[in-house]
This record gives sequence, C-alpha cells and structure tokens, in this order.
Amino acid sequence: MEKKVGDYLLGLAKATIAEALGVKGKFPEKPAGAGVLSEKRGVFVTLEIFGQLRGCIGNILPVYPLEEAVRRNALNAAFDDPRFMPLAREEFKDVEIEISVLTVPKKLEYSSSKVLLERLQPLKDGVIFKKGYCEATYLPQVWEDLRGKEMFLSSLCTKAGMRSDEWRNGGVEVFTYQAEVFK
Repeated sequence: MEKKVGDYLLGLAKATIAEALGVKGKFPEKPAGAGVLSEKRGVFVTLEIFGQLRGCIGNILPVYPLEEAVRRNALNAAFDDPRFMPLAREEFKDVEIEISVLTVPKKLEYSSSKVLLERLQPLKDGVIFKKGYCEATYLPQVWEDLRGKEMFLSSLCTKAGMRSDEWRNGGVEVFTYQAEVFK
C-alpha cells in the first residue's frame, strides 16, 4: 500500500476522533487512484499517549471497506475500549495513532508445541488463538513488547482466558496474519 494511502488513513482516523470530540479538524482529501480504500480489509486502530496504550480496537476479518473500518475502529479505540475511560477532549492533542491493515488470517498447522514455535515468525506474524469460547489475538507489533516466543504465546493464552501453558498442550487453533502498519 502506498504511503499516501497510509497518510490519508491516519488523517481520516484523527479527523474522525476530532469530530466526535467537537475539536476543530479537517478531513483529508482522498488520494487519487486509491481503489484499495473501498476494499474490505481487517484493520486495527491503536491510540497511544506518551508511549502508553490508550485504546486499541479492530476487526481481524475483512468485514468493512478500508475507509469505513478505519473510521469505526478509530471511534471504538477512542471511546469504547473497555480497558480505558473514553478519550477526553484535553487528551486529544497528545494522541498518537497507529493503523494496522491486516491480511486475511491463515490457519497454522502444527503437530507439537516445538513445531508451533518453529513456524512462528516474530515481528512478522500476528497470532490468533482459539479454543472453545476462548479467543484472543496479538498484532505483529506486540512481539516488540513480549520478547521470546514462549512469553508471547503464554501471554496470548492468558489474554484469551486460558491457562498460560495451554499452547503447549495442543488443541489450540492457531491462525497467523501480517499487518501493514502506518504511524
């Protein structure tokens, strides 16, 4: 995806949040020839303030056209992430926005925890764990904070509501995806 499209998506997310807060802002002009904006894509919008997570919401599957997905997830990250209070108007000036445009997840076949560890690609793969009603994902960027495959997988299990070592026991469906990130 071209940088001009990424810049447009960042401007769109910022203007969407600004509008919801009643802050003066300007919606960016659509770049010419950006047909990708109408393609259905998985998208996450992450908000940080002074390097600290302030909201992160997205959809993994390509449910909405890219523009709509960015707008929806920008609003949800700002106002509906259950881990945080809604973004306040006075916080807006300090918000940094990151947009991750995802590939469609693919099932990762593995026969043992050793094979699972071998097949994962840190900093490249986003990972989804599913087992029964338990499900969670980490974007590829999370590898930066959780060094080591075992730590990453154990933390993802905990996030999904499983025992931290559940990934070692088999029976966990694993899917991977990649992300193009704009910040």
